[in-house]
Amino acid sequence: MTEVQAVRPVAAPSQPGSRRAWMGLAVLLLPVLLVSMDISVLFLAMPTLTLDLDPSATQQLWILDIYGFLIAGLLITMGNLGDRIGRRNILLVGASVFGVASIIAAFAPSAGVLIAARALMGVGGATLLPSSLALISSLFPNARERAAAIGVWTAFFAGGSAVGPILGGLLLHHFWWGSVFLINIPVLLVLLAFGPFVLPEHRSSVLGPLDIPSVVLSIGGILPVVYAIKHVAAEGLDVEALAIGLVGAALLTIFVRRQRQLAEPLLDLRLFRRAQFSVAIGASLTGMMSLAAMSYLTSIYLQSVTGRDPLAAALFGIPMAVAVFVFSMGGARVARRFGVRSSFVLALLASAVGNLLLLGVGVDGGLAWYLVGSTIAGIGYGLAFTMVSEVAVSSVPPERAGSAVGISETSFELGNALGLALLGSVAALVFRSGGEYSDTLGETIQRSAGDNALIDSARESFVAGMHVATSAGAVLLVVMAAVAYLAPRQSR
Repeated sequence: MTEVQAVRPVAAPSQPGSRRAWMGLAVLLLPVLLVSMDISVLFLAMPTLTLDLDPSATQQLWILDIYGFLIAGLLITMGNLGDRIGRRNILLVGASVFGVASIIAAFAPSAGVLIAARALMGVGGATLLPSSLALISSLFPNARERAAAIGVWTAFFAGGSAVGPILGGLLLHHFWWGSVFLINIPVLLVLLAFGPFVLPEHRSSVLGPLDIPSVVLSIGGILPVVYAIKHVAAEGLDVEALAIGLVGAALLTIFVRRQRQLAEPLLDLRLFRRAQFSVAIGASLTGMMSLAAMSYLTSIYLQSVTGRDPLAAALFGIPMAVAVFVFSMGGARVARRFGVRSSFVLALLASAVGNLLLLGVGVDGGLAWYLVGSTIAGIGYGLAFTMVSEVAVSSVPPERAGSAVGISETSFELGNALGLALLGSVAALVFRSGGEYSDTLGETIQRSAGDNALIDSARESFVAGMHVATSAGAVLLVVMAAVAYLAPRQSR
């Protein structure tokens, strides 16, 4: 069946390179920054938040995780919904939901209210990512300018994750924990004020209504799988994680079978027949796995091994954030120069080298190795993630861009969860095998009663675990680079 693009502009259509198009891109960057920062900004606020709200250990986990759970579970659905009801419509509605939820979170009187607010923020955030990236295809019909715009979008998304802890540290130095949520409000007000005037509306007139059973199956499958992965990372493999993971896997199996039977599936499995698209999704999955593990473990290293406070530790992440930002912007030029396949290979190998250089980090030194390794890895991640976004948008007709973007963003979220669970668990296993320690390095130090020999031994074990995990991440990246190299050539 031939699909026909239907664009219903409210504002004047944007011409390639027009001022309105670039103004529209500037507005689209606002929600991207918010969603990416809110994934990481809460880490630093947890200690003071815990003193005020006194959440249980389980509630603390839900405060941190419910946001990412719902984003991961709803991205594909919201991308498809935006294709049908209008990407600008769902962007502005999602921004409003995100703003209201941020206010509720900032003034939450109890842990239960904060968990509910974070869940609502996840619902709003799931609408913002696919709709903002898919709208770029409407703003920039010219392929070269669209690739450059996607590079800027990716740079701000990746940069927001790195800026989150730094901004959080600055806010918490002067204000109470709720300020990390209220910072969202002025940004969203700018989006709501200017979005209707500089963003074109885009919806398909030929796509049918959403298949509700597919929506239920996708959410019902993704959420248990992500929960099981995170549970394994925090508590280890047990009956609860296994049972919940199997339920999710069963529902996802039913979901995939249903997609093969539908004329207009929620997840178009035919996309994976395209070598570039499959390589892109594999690159995002393995890239995020290694990046999540590296970021998490080095954050603990900088605080619990070297003794730095959270803000000082976050500042050490600036070189990698700058590398990601700069090379995301230049990813399109690299892809044009060397081709998409070769650029993926180059990016994945650079990320692997950066992870391997962390082998030079030790208990008593090696920060230079960390700075060099994380920067080189940032170069690779910046290039790879830009090309993932570009391939996702360009692999489908414009009216299906939202659904394709939903797939790529879901792979990022799943990669993040898998990295923390699988590679984080490898690091934890090596750490615990080194002696009679508590579950984490931080707990071991707190309960050491000043036993310097125990503390030194625990730090050595943690660094050994970090080396094993980051090396495993590098192996995954090299394997994915080989897959990308062997994939059939495909004209763009």
